Amino acid sequence: MSTRLDQTFAHLRAKNEGALVTFLTAGDPSVEHTADLVALLADSGADIIELGIPYSDPLADGPSIQASSLRALERGVTPPQVLDMVRQARERSDIPLVLMTSYNLVLRHGLERFALEAHDAGADGAILTDLPPEEAGHWKQAADVRGLATIFLVAPTSTPARIRMAADSATGFVYCVSRTGVTGARAEMAAELREFLSQVRTATDKPLCVGFGISTPEHVREVVGMADGAVIGSALVDFLHHNADNPDQDAALRALVGSWKEATRR
Repeated sequence: MSTRLDQTFAHLRAKNEGALVTFLTAGDPSVEHTADLVALLADSGADIIELGIPYSDPLADGPSIQASSLRALERGVTPPQVLDMVRQARERSDIPLVLMTSYNLVLRHGLERFALEAHDAGADGAILTDLPPEEAGHWKQAADVRGLATIFLVAPTSTPARIRMAADSATGFVYCVSRTGVTGARAEMAAELREFLSQVRTATDKPLCVGFGISTPEHVREVVGMADGAVIGSALVDFLHHNADNPDQDAALRALVGSWKEATRR
């Protein structure tokens, strides 16, 4: 069965474009306007949106996304509220929506219940950043039943066996971490990225999206020359935080996202 994610990658491939994947934390900078932001990002050029469910003990998040999660938690954001935001966003846009969070929140919610409610709200997939593919059998079974994509992370430190396992288990796309360490904008892309992506490509023909450290149109252009999509998180989260009270925020956001999207056109 073709999904929104599958259709998006096929459509972009036909146009010789890479995917612009943007991340924002649900409830930051505003609980009330998260769904509006999703629609604005979609209208501005984003192809896929990752919506982070805030969690108090992040593993891979750098300072920017940690701070945004803390701000959202201080506003009282919960997983059920995030699913409500997905539902509201789905009424406004058909863009693929991928939830991103810790496995602990999903386990506590109940695997089958979370998969059902996420699918019914309109989510297309989930990235559980601290769930390794070796231990993901029960989650994958619950997600597969609901048609929810299971997206796994691979990193430059992953062994060939781990890369193949993650790629085999992934649906939607494979999330390739560009460098060791945590999320956060960087000045340059990792020198070993091309070799790493070549290694992942030998394990799968599924779409590869690269995240961690991507912040500029130049980064995006470099990444989509090697992969199927570029993920921008910290740079967007910082922009939204610093422009929360800017009356021209929408226009500035359109320009920023538009510059990233333009760089995906090969």
